Amino acid sequence: MKTEGIHHIAIICSDYDRSKRFYTEVLGFTILAETYRADRQSYKLDLCVSDRVAIELFSFPRPSDRPSRPEACGLRHLAFAIADLDAACAELRSHGVAIEPIRVDELTNKRFTFFQDPDGLPLELYER
Repeated sequence: MKTEGIHHIAIICSDYDRSKRFYTEVLGFTILAETYRADRQSYKLDLCVSDRVAIELFSFPRPSDRPSRPEACGLRHLAFAIADLDAACAELRSHGVAIEPIRVDELTNKRFTFFQDPDGLPLELYER
C-alpha cells in the first residue's frame, strides 16, 4: 500500500466556540466549510492547514472522556489519503488488520473506512 499523504486531522473539542476562535484567530487557519448536523447536535468545521492538509473540528453534546473511542474529546483520528480504497483494505487485511465496513461521507460522497494501530489509535483511509 502506498499512501499519498495526510488527508485531514479530526479533533473533537469540548467547547466549540472557544476552539473555533483558537484555530481561526490564534492559529490563523482558514474556514473552508462549517456544517451543523442537527441530528447529532454537532458542528463540523473544516479548516485549511495547508494546500494538502485540513483539520476537521467537531463538537458533540457529551463527548466521552476516553481518548480511545472515536467520539472522545481530543484527537479523533488520523486519516491517510489513498487512491484505491479497495486495494488498500485488501492489503491491510492480508496483514491481519481488522477494517470497519466502508462508508460514504455524507458531505463529500467519498468512500472511507477505519482501522486501528497496535495501540488502538483510530486510523482512517480516505479515498481521493
